[in-house]
Amino acid sequence: MNDPTGIEPAADEALARRLLAVQHAAYAVEAALIGDDRIPPLRETLGELRAAPLRWLGAYQGDLLVGAVAWTEDAATVDIDRLVVDPAAHRRGTGRALVRAVLTRAGDRRVLVATGRANHPARGLYESLGFRPVADAEPAPGLWITRYERPAASAAETRSA
Repeated sequence: MNDPTGIEPAADEALARRLLAVQHAAYAVEAALIGDDRIPPLRETLGELRAAPLRWLGAYQGDLLVGAVAWTEDAATVDIDRLVVDPAAHRRGTGRALVRAVLTRAGDRRVLVATGRANHPARGLYESLGFRPVADAEPAPGLWITRYERPAASAAETRSA
C-alpha cells in the first residue's frame, strides 16, 4: 500500500464512484457485524458523497483505491466521520495507516470517532491507537454506537502507535 494521500471525490467522478463502492462494501461488513443495516453511509448516494463537506485521505494498492478516511476539523478538534476499507484489503494495515495519518495531521488537537458498539474489529483498532470510549449512544432505536476520544498526542506518540 502506498502512503495515504489527499483525495477529492467532489472533483473526480470516477474516484467518487470507486470510493462509494468501497464505502458501501465496508459498511455492509459493519452492518453484518452489528446486526443492523441502518448505517447512514451504507445508503449514501454518489451525489451525497461528493457534496459532503469532508476532508479525505485515500489508500491505494497500485492505482486502485482500497480505503479512505474522512474528517472535519476546527482549531481544537478533529472528528473522524468515516473510515472505509475494501473488504478484500482487510487485515493488511490499511485502516491503521489511514487513522495514523489523520492523527499526525491532528497534531495537538483532540480526535473523536464513533463506531458500532458491536464492531469489535474497529473498536480494537481505535483502542490500540490510544482512543478511549467516552459514551454509548442510540441514534436510532436499537442501533448502538460507541463514541471515542483521543486526547491530544505528540506526533512521536502517533508514529509509534
